[in-house]
Amino acid sequence: MLERIRIVLIGTSHPGNIGATARAMHNMGLSDLALVAPRCEPLTADSISRASGADHLVHAARMHDSLDAAVADCTLAVGASARSRTLPWPMIAPRELGARLPAELADAEGRVALVFGREDSGLSNAELQRCHAHVHIPTNPDFSSLNLAAAVQVLAYECRLAWQAQRETPDGTDEGTGQPLASHAELEHYFAHLERTLIAIGFHDPATPRQLMARLRRFTLRARPERQELNILRGILTATEQQAATRQGDAAEE
Repeated sequence: MLERIRIVLIGTSHPGNIGATARAMHNMGLSDLALVAPRCEPLTADSISRASGADHLVHAARMHDSLDAAVADCTLAVGASARSRTLPWPMIAPRELGARLPAELADAEGRVALVFGREDSGLSNAELQRCHAHVHIPTNPDFSSLNLAAAVQVLAYECRLAWQAQRETPDGTDEGTGQPLASHAELEHYFAHLERTLIAIGFHDPATPRQLMARLRRFTLRARPERQELNILRGILTATEQQAATRQGDAAEE
């Protein structure tokens, strides 16, 4: 289970935080580290020193230009957020996140990404909207700022607790249907298809979006569609596009 949990760091500005993150991961048995557009050189004397023996994770970290690329094969992406947003999104606590992991990873194709933002500004709204849910670490409201590696350590610890509980009670963890969930990449293709279709039928005007796509994205991510279900929805969209094109052609002939 732990091998299929990925820690994603976006726009990290200090190499020491990358090394400290690797140490926190290795402490808890996690090994999949992805770096998205880091604002520093990941491999430095500082990052190696702060890794304290876990520098092999820094060396093995995969580099990506975008969040979409980093989580393309993941079936669940959870963004760490300390701020309330204008558009509410499913919010879970670290312990609740851990409790969900055994069922999420019961499928052999399941993969979970825990996404962390920049040290100075966290995750952008666009990045958070690409996550199924947000996780908030309930810190002291008078001093809520957490070091990046400390935040990773808290969530990695909850992952390990969930893994240990699963080993003790293996028969009670799989509550799923056995069908593979849609991956992040498949969902992003669906959202692009959905927006294109809504524009084609005149339901969505990109000039005045009114958060339509953000709300549809939230609804869909909350539903956790299976791959087969998403294929059905895309089939409906394709048929809708074809009908819209036929009607436009008939209207042009008239």
